Amino acid sequence: MAVTTRATTRIPGLATTVIVTVTAEATPTAAATTTAAAQVTNAPATSGNLQRFNGALGGAAAPTVTPGGRGFQVEGSDSFLNIAAALGRSCDIQHNSTRNGIVTHWTVASSDALFLLLDEVMARLCSLVFLSACLARVSSVSITDIQGISYLSPLNGQTVNNVTGLVTAKASNGFYFQGERSEDVRASNGLFVFSSSALPLVNVGDFITLNGRVSEFRSATSPNNLFMTEIVSPTDIVVLSSNNTLTPLILGKDRSPPTRLLNALDVGPDGFLSVPNNSSLISTTNATLQPDKFGMDFWESLEGQLVTIPSPTATGFRNNFGEFWVYGDWKVTGKNSRGGLTINFGPGGIPDGNPEAVIIGSPLDRSSNPQPVLGVRLADITGVVAYQFGFFYVIPLTAPQIISRPDPTISPTSIKSSPRDKCSLTFGDYNVENMAPTSAHIPAIASHISNLLLTPDIMFVQEIQDNSGPTNDGTVSANLTLTALVNAIAAVSNVTYAFASVDPVDGQDGGQPGGNIRTAFLYRPEKLSLAPGAPAGGALDPTEVQGRFLKPKLSFNPGRIDPLNSAWDATRKPLVAHWQTKDGKDLFTINLHLSSKGGSSSTQGDARPPVNSPIAARSAQVASVATFVKAILTKDPFANIIVGGDFNEFLQTRSVYQPLTKLLTSIDEAAGVPEVERYSYVFDQNAQQLDHALVSDAIKLRRAQFEHVHVNTWSPSLSARISDHDPSVGRIRLC
Repeated sequence: MAVTTRATTRIPGLATTVIVTVTAEATPTAAATTTAAAQVTNAPATSGNLQRFNGALGGAAAPTVTPGGRGFQVEGSDSFLNIAAALGRSCDIQHNSTRNGIVTHWTVASSDALFLLLDEVMARLCSLVFLSACLARVSSVSITDIQGISYLSPLNGQTVNNVTGLVTAKASNGFYFQGERSEDVRASNGLFVFSSSALPLVNVGDFITLNGRVSEFRSATSPNNLFMTEIVSPTDIVVLSSNNTLTPLILGKDRSPPTRLLNALDVGPDGFLSVPNNSSLISTTNATLQPDKFGMDFWESLEGQLVTIPSPTATGFRNNFGEFWVYGDWKVTGKNSRGGLTINFGPGGIPDGNPEAVIIGSPLDRSSNPQPVLGVRLADITGVVAYQFGFFYVIPLTAPQIISRPDPTISPTSIKSSPRDKCSLTFGDYNVENMAPTSAHIPAIASHISNLLLTPDIMFVQEIQDNSGPTNDGTVSANLTLTALVNAIAAVSNVTYAFASVDPVDGQDGGQPGGNIRTAFLYRPEKLSLAPGAPAGGALDPTEVQGRFLKPKLSFNPGRIDPLNSAWDATRKPLVAHWQTKDGKDLFTINLHLSSKGGSSSTQGDARPPVNSPIAARSAQVASVATFVKAILTKDPFANIIVGGDFNEFLQTRSVYQPLTKLLTSIDEAAGVPEVERYSYVFDQNAQQLDHALVSDAIKLRRAQFEHVHVNTWSPSLSARISDHDPSVGRIRLC
């Protein structure tokens, strides 16, 4: 007998309708008998567990089924279907025959499971149609079962059958599909199927079922990354219906990310910046997710799901892979005036890791992402949440569109050098990024110093290369590089700087191979000069604090601090100088460029707190400088001291800076710069401050001024950026 079967349902949580029609050459068979039958009213007593209602189509009332026994055996060609009531949701199944019309019309109102035996035709339908909370095949596993409520799947390594969901997106190496949402927000209902060979079998909008093996993937070359839950080696992929739609989760409306903390394992007073770092692993602890409290848990609870980011704002430039960070129309913290998210101290003094931002990956349709800058506004972005390359991503279905860009105009500082004020002195700081004598960006740097910083009386500069630049020929002198910069400034401003530096030992100070980068001072001779009485030091000469009480002086001027200390291996040794103004006021300056963060792990990686490399070296370097500063203050507690430069660390990492901050104060704090505006660098989702100036109490008490000039972080394009650091400028009073 040819039997046509149609099943229709609304899928709770998926907002889609599944309609499947199956024609089968089959003859209904008698029901198998069991010892624990379902209780049936309004149906023939002889119907048993197979609810067969003979009569004209729609001509009789539908039978009502209440829970019966469980664990019964199915024999022969008979099969059974597990019908879940799903807390009051209803599900209708109509079974129509072209001969001897058979009608079975069920309304499920119980929250318990109802076990029924079906005839061969319904068994075939069962093998093709999943009716969400109403119908589920025996031995099936849901996507939420696979994802679980922690970082690692409870079914990792196991083979799962009859996993059902709607295909939401296709990538080059697999596809994403999504099942019914769980009432437990910790369990994601999205999942990635890793299989390029399966791509021709499915299309976006297909409602499918499949078998496969649950796997937790992490690249062998990225041991600090998290694992990504996925299904591998899929088999028995069956398309149940096509052209279905799914409403994405609207972030900021349906669910919103936490705004302060990254992970529960970031134990310590400095949160994700705490020392020691790398003291625990998420993959080992595998704690239950707390998505309302911790940002990483939030994004993990959405892994594989289709989401929409409404009204996103970019927090910086694209990276080398065309990816960029955004936050959407939801609550954020640390928001600065440009629209970025600044690392700052949150409640309880815990640094804010800005977990509410997420990185936008390469579009799945292979279109190209736009080129945003800090503060760019974009149209809504829809994509799937995934973990890759050390971070949680939203991988967009197509390239986002830019709606508006911020004003690219950079205003000059309001802080100006005053030739009439004998007590005040202006200073600037700038990492000029691998500057050699022939560097193309020298004129632009000169313009910044002249037109934006307004030619401060003294400049702290970092990354001055030797005269041969990156050519590794044994050259260590940088007089040609510094002369080229000084001449370029003079050409723009008519201000002629002098310079002071100490040449390093070849190949011993890190940076670009062959470049021999070092720190240096530029100064205006009409305002100040090096204090007399001490020779310039050499690369390996340790400078000592000498002199009598209230009259400290240096053994070398300029000189290097503690250059033989192993803490300074393969990095720039501190440059110290003792200055005197034209009316005899003294100032000590220390120019730093501490070890870079190369080798650090992702802030969203497995290691908690994240690996902050080389934190031990920077801690030892800060301690070395603090010892020197203390020696000056011991000689003169009222000494004027500035320690500035590229620290390659956040002041929020208090465990590192404690030796210095016991003695000195950040000039940002002394000048009252709002905490969210204290940044000189943008990396990943964070506006952050790597370039600092710390001042002694004598300067702090005389009301300093300070500004960060965001000429590079606010650049209209990445290609137009001159350095990866912003310069800063300040004014201090020496009397």
